[in-house]
Amino acid sequence: MMKLVDTVRIPPTLLGEEVMQTVKNALREKLEGQVDKKLGSLVAICKIIEIGEGHILVGDGAVYYDVTFEAIMFVPELQEIIEGEVVETVGFGVFVGMGPMDGLLHVSQITDDFISYDAKNARLVTKNGGKSIAEGDHVRARVVAVSINEREPKESKIGLTMRQTALGKLQWLEEARKKKQSHEAVPEEVA
Repeated sequence: MMKLVDTVRIPPTLLGEEVMQTVKNALREKLEGQVDKKLGSLVAICKIIEIGEGHILVGDGAVYYDVTFEAIMFVPELQEIIEGEVVETVGFGVFVGMGPMDGLLHVSQITDDFISYDAKNARLVTKNGGKSIAEGDHVRARVVAVSINEREPKESKIGLTMRQTALGKLQWLEEARKKKQSHEAVPEEVA
């Protein structure tokens, strides 16, 4: 949650409406989804704290308000662990949805095993382990590179890796945990 200040324009057609809701709607329309290099991506306007006195510019019938508000921001941090859903599978890796942005999980960063692209089923498959990853799968990964593009937020680049302990497709992690528990639960032979 972050406290921010901005100026919002309310057109003349909305001047008869309730000010608080009109200002909140105008802020949402103007700012939600916007990206700033320092602040990150504005996910949602939560609460209006203060609306200043409105002012009018010559030749413009709109009213401009200085507004203090709270917003939820998303800033991907280097080395941060994220969980997300695979939103697209391509030959060079998968894109993972992490809030308002997508991160790239390159094939070289998915597993130590060799991976090939199965175009027919739109998935990546390991050569030896028989594991696969496709759209809709849930993964846990670490952020290893961040390059935010303010002008074109969709062009921002976030690099991810799963080649570390406790990272990977959540199904793989659960299978490994169950396998480990079953080996620990085997009673020792009585002599």
